[in-house]
Amino acid sequence: MRQILLVFVLLGGIVEGMLAQRVRIEGVIKEAKGKEALEFANVVLQTVDSAFVEGVISDGKGSFAFAGVAPGSYQVGVSCLGYAPQSIVLMEVKEHTTLSVLLEEAAIALESLTVTAANQSSYIDKKLVYPSERQVKASTNGVNLLQQLMLPKLIVNPLFNEVSLPGGGELQYRINGVKVELQDVIALLPADIIRIEYHDNPGLRYGNADVVLDYIVRRPVTGGNMGVDLSDGVYTGWGNNFLNGRINHKKSEFSVNYSLFHRDFYQMSRDNEERFVFADGNVLHRKEVGDPGHVEMYWQHLNTAYSFQNEATLVSATLRYYARSHPHFDYTGTLYNVADPSDAVRMIDQSTRKVHRPALDLYFQQKLRGDQTLALNLVGTYNYTTDTRFYQESRNDVLLTDVNNRVTGRKYSWIGEAIYEKKLGANRIGAGIRHMQAFSNNTYVDDLSYTTKMNQGETYFYGEFKGKAGKLDYTVGMGLTRSAFRQEGDENYDYYAFNPRLNLYYTLPERSSLRLKMEMNNSSPSLSNLSNVSLVIDSLQVQRGNPSLKPFLDSYAELTYERQQGIVYGNVTGTYVYQHKAIMDEKYPEGDKIIQTWNNQKNHQRMSGSLTLRVGPVKDILQVSATGGVNHYLSNGNTYHHRYTNWYTRVEGSATFRGFTAVAGLETPWNWFYGETLEGGENIHYAMLNYSRKALSVGLGMFNPFADNYKQETENRSQYASYKKTNYINESSRLLMVKLTYRFSFGRTYNAGERRLNNADEDSGVMNTGK
Repeated sequence: MRQILLVFVLLGGIVEGMLAQRVRIEGVIKEAKGKEALEFANVVLQTVDSAFVEGVISDGKGSFAFAGVAPGSYQVGVSCLGYAPQSIVLMEVKEHTTLSVLLEEAAIALESLTVTAANQSSYIDKKLVYPSERQVKASTNGVNLLQQLMLPKLIVNPLFNEVSLPGGGELQYRINGVKVELQDVIALLPADIIRIEYHDNPGLRYGNADVVLDYIVRRPVTGGNMGVDLSDGVYTGWGNNFLNGRINHKKSEFSVNYSLFHRDFYQMSRDNEERFVFADGNVLHRKEVGDPGHVEMYWQHLNTAYSFQNEATLVSATLRYYARSHPHFDYTGTLYNVADPSDAVRMIDQSTRKVHRPALDLYFQQKLRGDQTLALNLVGTYNYTTDTRFYQESRNDVLLTDVNNRVTGRKYSWIGEAIYEKKLGANRIGAGIRHMQAFSNNTYVDDLSYTTKMNQGETYFYGEFKGKAGKLDYTVGMGLTRSAFRQEGDENYDYYAFNPRLNLYYTLPERSSLRLKMEMNNSSPSLSNLSNVSLVIDSLQVQRGNPSLKPFLDSYAELTYERQQGIVYGNVTGTYVYQHKAIMDEKYPEGDKIIQTWNNQKNHQRMSGSLTLRVGPVKDILQVSATGGVNHYLSNGNTYHHRYTNWYTRVEGSATFRGFTAVAGLETPWNWFYGETLEGGENIHYAMLNYSRKALSVGLGMFNPFADNYKQETENRSQYASYKKTNYINESSRLLMVKLTYRFSFGRTYNAGERRLNNADEDSGVMNTGK
């Protein structure tokens, strides 16, 4: 651990050494009429021949500063939504300079302003990012734009139109504050995006979200936009396709987004090595050697929405429908005894899945006098799931094991939330309440039939104060969670927990900052893990739920140092996570079977460190970002203790020239160790070339061009039933795909209101039937 800390201290010193200190240009921006401070004003520092030097955003007091500026002549461009832009020329700057800028109101808003270079400003809970003209032109949708911006923590795959977080954290999307899905982000026209509010430290009102991306876009007062975004494999059954439309009339907006994903591979296989220790002391060591199998999957999303917004009120209603079908997930192979290879059997493991999930989301927001806001949100969801699994072992056409599992799940849930916020000068106070109630009725069928009826509820009260003292921004919050669970015929629980939160953000010289984040969150067991049901996995293993599981607290601490000077950006982050009585897997022998289940174990700990360096744009063409990091896990169960360390790397780059955009990326696995199981991440790389002209964009890309087979590894270190498993999909290597995007818009524009809440229930509530 000492060596790891030394590495990051040295790397932080390298970042510090790259950025030198010189003179300082600062100022305050106010309204010319009322002399009120203007927050979020866009301030760009350029040389006298218009070469970009640096960009910042004014804070709540209208202040801005450029530190570490080389002596010389400059011009300062200032613009703010609803105000006429202003340019100030500074000749022969040799010492500290202070400006007072007064902006006049203007009929032309920010939509007529061109940002010539990406502009980013950091705050205690978020970053405000204004895309540059080059980045907008190089993008075809809201996801591609994220790849161009290369924000820390985000993993963007522009080939697949996918965004994720390291370790699989929760990512939420918004457009003008309104809760949306990824499909809505893909439907965005990059030219309509004014800025992205990147909440990398979201407040208590966002629940357990790790990152919130809020796209602030122009909204047509009449007209709208329509488009298609198609990506399909040339030689392989692979596709991600999107269709969208949006119509505006005065203060109303109607939108519809539809997406269809499909996968159809015939070169999927699985290798598995297992070791079993039974109750009588006997040991079996066996291997599975897989044959090529078939996987076929379809996903569909349909979102229709209506919203009404005026100066004080925002009302929206969204109807969502999600469908997923896996008609084939077929493994075949040979199982043999390592001690006696002649002791072998043929294995068939086939599963199917269907999911239907409609949801209705109603939202109301009202601005009140005295800088107050009230928001209400109600979401109702129905989850219908069917899973089947067919597993057989045979020798010489004689059936030895025959498993037929069928699970039908019905889950009804609703989430209601109310939030109040008031601005007190430069400070802000907020409070809210959120309640979730879920009812499930699941049927499990193998040799017998079981029905479980469960009722789970969670109520969350919270209050938060955000303030400022000199260069220190701080947020103090406290939440109270009540979790309750009922299952017919089994024990129930009522659980209460406090959820404190403290954030400190200190502004350092030279466009650098230090941020400390500490919080405790409540984690409740899933309904699938609570089910009092046993399912046969194969001839040796049984999976069993545990209705005695209890919620636990997740304690999180993160320290981040970041700095930007010109085109160089650096970020160093250290994280510590402690989970007391964490719900983790365990196994134990029972007769001639091994039982797989979950329990509240002693604790789970994770210590992580990462360094990100980003350079660009160089000559307004090239931009490169690289991240390296390490995770160290301590998994302490009631009967086991495991340690694991994982190093990972992520590199991405983009280049644009005369309508052409080239992007490439490489990612080594971020592995996750929890309980006794190691879930391997993806080891991938990709390249894509795209050409855009007006509303049309065409491209060609390849996924894993230098790999002959795609694989993903998992491992379990149980003393009773360990395994090392590798899944292969040959078609996911050298996957060549074509992309086509066509979009057009019409109508004039204005800004939409900001929605404060966002809730969803995507947990099916049923136990997994697979191996």
